[in-house]
Amino acid sequence: MKFKDKKVLITGGNSGIGLVTAKLFVQEGAKVIITGRDQNTLDSAKKALGENAIAVKADVLDTKEREDLIGVIKDKFGELDVVFANAGITKPTPVGATTEEDFNQVLNVNITGAFFTVQSALPFLKKGSSVILNGSVMSVLGVPGSSAYSASKAGVRAMTRVLSSELGPKGIRVNMVVPGATKTPIWGPEGEPTNARLNAITRSIPMGRLGEPDEIAKAVLFLGSEESSYIQGTEIVLDGGATSSPAAAPIYLGK
Repeated sequence: MKFKDKKVLITGGNSGIGLVTAKLFVQEGAKVIITGRDQNTLDSAKKALGENAIAVKADVLDTKEREDLIGVIKDKFGELDVVFANAGITKPTPVGATTEEDFNQVLNVNITGAFFTVQSALPFLKKGSSVILNGSVMSVLGVPGSSAYSASKAGVRAMTRVLSSELGPKGIRVNMVVPGATKTPIWGPEGEPTNARLNAITRSIPMGRLGEPDEIAKAVLFLGSEESSYIQGTEIVLDGGATSSPAAAPIYLGK
């Protein structure tokens, strides 16, 4: 077991990529704290993860709830080996039809929330520990109607590099995963592409399919492990070739 007795914190670990990642860490022997804002999904996730997981209701933007989380980390773990700053939201923000409240909410959760997750965890991160942030290919694709989300993920990319410079001298590695379109609850039941838009997205991916959550999770485990001990301030893109070789996508090949 690669992570036997390692201590892991995953924000937004009650569903989607976060939950699948938590499951893999537990399978590899880790003890995991997951957070989320919805108590029902947290309860379900805790049941699925078993005795080596702790579920804490915590909003990444709520100072009091972050303090409560710090208390749990201190009392139950004492230290952390891996932090996966995964919590994030998305909503349409088309120019000309977006409220300031909606725009700011996306930026605050995705950028400010990620930063204060790392800052809150810092006192527990020891030399050799690993921080992984969750980005998105949306930061470079220029998808219409996604200004806030795309900007937030571009900010996470820049922040990853800054944090790696700040925390590297402490022996802490900071990297990020960059998922493309992935089968998560955001797309509906079981993340399946069930409408014309999702079918078009699938055709725009060179590999001709959406990513699986466990494919992202395995990259997170790699970045959290000793196998990536010489990787710092960089990103692993998991998008089926959408950003590296878009001309090979089925939509451009008449398929």
